Amino acid sequence: MAAPSLVTINDPRSPAAEAYRTLRANLMNYNALKPVTAFLVTSSANADEKSQAAANLAAVYALAGHKTILVDADLRRPSQHEIWNIPNGRGLADLLTDDRLLAEPPLIASSVDNLILLTSGATNGSPSDLFASPKLNDVIGLLRARAHYVIFDAPPVLAASDSALLGSKLDGVVLVVKAGATRRDHTAKAREALERVHVNLLGAVLTHAPRERFSDYR
Repeated sequence: MAAPSLVTINDPRSPAAEAYRTLRANLMNYNALKPVTAFLVTSSANADEKSQAAANLAAVYALAGHKTILVDADLRRPSQHEIWNIPNGRGLADLLTDDRLLAEPPLIASSVDNLILLTSGATNGSPSDLFASPKLNDVIGLLRARAHYVIFDAPPVLAASDSALLGSKLDGVVLVVKAGATRRDHTAKAREALERVHVNLLGAVLTHAPRERFSDYR
């Protein structure tokens, strides 16, 4: 059974699942001239369930028939292997350090058709150094060639430079904001940090909005 946080799989008719599908539609129609096909999901200073949001968003892309790769790029506190109940052996960190894996990347098929997972792998050095490596371009190109959409789950913007480094090489960033938890000044600082390195901020996603005003997830 899918993890409880995977509402798009466990309860596909719920308002929360429908909100993820709406988010998917918004992203797919964001720019007709330059489609958003590779992007990352992050938060400001705290995790704020950004990994769950990335997993659910990847699921709705895959359920619509699009071949999708979900990458756990949070090399500091990885969680996608726990969400999907898969081993975290070799993954993104290994791809960035071992050229031999480029020919046979350690991708794992998920329980959802069309959804492939790339876990974080073991990180021995500095994650920021890995994301600053020119090999990152090769890895992104490799993943783009193997799927219609590539979604990265990245660390909070203010916690590390990883999201800014990675986001600058992708089509954009989705910022997760948790109602009643995320500090407004942290959100503003995260936006400024991303814009400072010319990252395309696609928009913000508000989770846990009050039911009387919004659906479960919008």
